Amino acid sequence: MSTPLLHHAEKVAAEFEYSPEQVRNGVQEFLREMHEGLQKKGCTLSQIPTYVTAVPDGTEKGLYLAVDLGGTNFRVCSIHLHGNTTFSLIQSKVAIPRELMVAKTAKELFAFLAKQIELFLRTHHSKRFEAHIRRRLTMSAEDGYRDENIFQLGFTFSFPVEQIGINKGNLIRWTKGFDIEEAIGKDICALLQTEVDLLHLPVRVAALVNDTVGTLMARSYTSPGKAGTLIGAIFGTGTNGAYVEKLANVTKMVKERNYIKEHDNMIINTEWGSFDNHLSVLPNTPYDILLDKESVNPGIQMFEKRVSGMFLGEILRLALVKMLENPDIQLFADVDSSSNDYHSTTSIAPDSLLYQQWGIDTSFLSIVQDDNSVGFRVIRQALDKDLGISAASLEDAQAVKLLVTAIGKRAARLAAVALGAVVVNSRRLGKSSSGQHIPSTSTTKIAEKSQAGEFNAAATATLEVLQNTVAPLTDLASPEIPIEEEDIIDIGVDGSLVEFYPGFDDIIREALREIPEIGLAGERRIRIGIAKDGSGVGAALIALVAAKSGPPPKDSRGTYLGNERPPTFDENDDEQ
Repeated sequence: MSTPLLHHAEKVAAEFEYSPEQVRNGVQEFLREMHEGLQKKGCTLSQIPTYVTAVPDGTEKGLYLAVDLGGTNFRVCSIHLHGNTTFSLIQSKVAIPRELMVAKTAKELFAFLAKQIELFLRTHHSKRFEAHIRRRLTMSAEDGYRDENIFQLGFTFSFPVEQIGINKGNLIRWTKGFDIEEAIGKDICALLQTEVDLLHLPVRVAALVNDTVGTLMARSYTSPGKAGTLIGAIFGTGTNGAYVEKLANVTKMVKERNYIKEHDNMIINTEWGSFDNHLSVLPNTPYDILLDKESVNPGIQMFEKRVSGMFLGEILRLALVKMLENPDIQLFADVDSSSNDYHSTTSIAPDSLLYQQWGIDTSFLSIVQDDNSVGFRVIRQALDKDLGISAASLEDAQAVKLLVTAIGKRAARLAAVALGAVVVNSRRLGKSSSGQHIPSTSTTKIAEKSQAGEFNAAATATLEVLQNTVAPLTDLASPEIPIEEEDIIDIGVDGSLVEFYPGFDDIIREALREIPEIGLAGERRIRIGIAKDGSGVGAALIALVAAKSGPPPKDSRGTYLGNERPPTFDENDDEQ
């Protein structure tokens, strides 16, 4: 029989339910915002063109550099791609001095970064670095110096940037404790390249990298399918996704028509953390409202605030505090020791993190979700150790487990909305190697509605096409029928939720099956796998793509910066 405490916990948990109908409505709205974001700037889904027009297939070879400025540390890597889906990686990491995070000029910070690249090359690739210096001192040409051993570098820069080319991006604002006003509005790739040139380093800043795009690239290289990876997604402290889109659909790139004619596809950075900021389909409990109100950015990143690890712990904390405020519920409170199976009374430390904003980390939710021990001993130990709640009763632990399960389940089902919408948008479910092909409805209607700004109609037309697609493929729903490699839709994911939160991916799959345009047959074709180190391996692969596309630029001295093709090296001709 349910006690008053558990009865109330069940009522609170029910507030986090996200039904199959809500999932379907969420997909419809996500499709609408996708189409809108491809047509114009300033939309809820930014749909940022990345200028990355190809994904790897695992056969790529070469030695590349990657650097990652994502916070208070700066990482330098060299990645040797072996051409057989494997790679070798060397890396170093250094803390950014606090004074450089708030320097008066951008030069101070970027000169420091360039110096770290030089130290890395001298330490790990000294033979090639010294050979480059000797050639530069002894050779010249009328049209500038050309070096076959230039390192192509991918620059992961995890701050808001307006990207205007594969290696061009203007800084919008600083976050994470950085504040160098002079850098605002400047091309951060050019800032780094200038300092690299002053040190005469054999390095070309070939690509500006978003870590989500890097996740997609890393997944496609290490786990290539015949169709290539469709989505790279991060579900960790934050959440975001990137996917492969047909360039013809990116109509907001009106000034780059020639570029569009030269390529079929481009990776789009959705910035889906801001999906449905207007809350037309997202759930909105009292705890979501309070979290948003007390956040540093009220009214924005509303999807992220319901899905990502940074916020799930705070949602749980707010729900628990609300229950504590009701004396009739008796959460973490005993009348006397006889009502507590520990034969004690529960107490909460005055300085408990339960009373502090952001006091509960998402790792606590993972511990709770994973505990199936007798009497929930692990949960009760975590309450004591992490939150200063001693002698919590079995009912207390059961109540916490109910809330954690509901909050985590909702996050995973919302994640499925984003992934499912991108899969539906791709129309890859309409193709089957078994010969079952859609007698496809023309997609002209979709393009016409998008270009006319009728985004609801465009989303509806997309769903109509997919509904016609699903029927001929229902045989694939049978688990006895193997899925051909050609039919796989590959998704690369990274982040603490998909790696460590128990059952997160299973809940995503359950919700994907509830989307009519995907169903059981479509869900079986979706392969979701971990893709690590998007800012390292992924950045190197984007540098490779950049090196293959277009002529190399010259620096201020007329020196060629790199080659039209990525350099190839003997893996034994330098320190590895």
